[in-house]
Amino acid sequence: MGETIAKNKKVFHDFFIQDKYEAGLVLKGSEIKAIRAKRVNLKDSFIRMVEGEAFLFNAHIGLLVTTHAHYRHEERGSRKLLLHKKELVKLNAAVQKDGLTIVPLALYYNHKNLVKISIAIAKGKQLHDKRQDLKDKDQKRDIARAMKDY
Repeated sequence: MGETIAKNKKVFHDFFIQDKYEAGLVLKGSEIKAIRAKRVNLKDSFIRMVEGEAFLFNAHIGLLVTTHAHYRHEERGSRKLLLHKKELVKLNAAVQKDGLTIVPLALYYNHKNLVKISIAIAKGKQLHDKRQDLKDKDQKRDIARAMKDY
């Protein structure tokens, strides 16, 4: 994984991550320019299977001032994900049979300087799971702080 462009930190708070995948994105030129300028937010985005293909919804890719009106893109439009057939079948099965969710984790450049997205099959956390995670995180922070003092 190369340089990270945007992360979806909220996912790790709301979901248990199971399987991770790397996918390409179908993007327009204005979207690529905006991504290179780091005008991306994955906070409320999600992935949905439509007719056997995966699409990224609600990811915000901002507009640049220099983009001509004719070439502008939708800031929160849907974007197709490029995955292998076997991966699409696994994702579709996980969503339909097991009732799991597909979530975006991060947007980054791979070693060939192409924009890729890391996605995962995830299971939603209950409120008590979130509370337990926060307790564990606080304990680890306290232990690290105590170890640092010595």
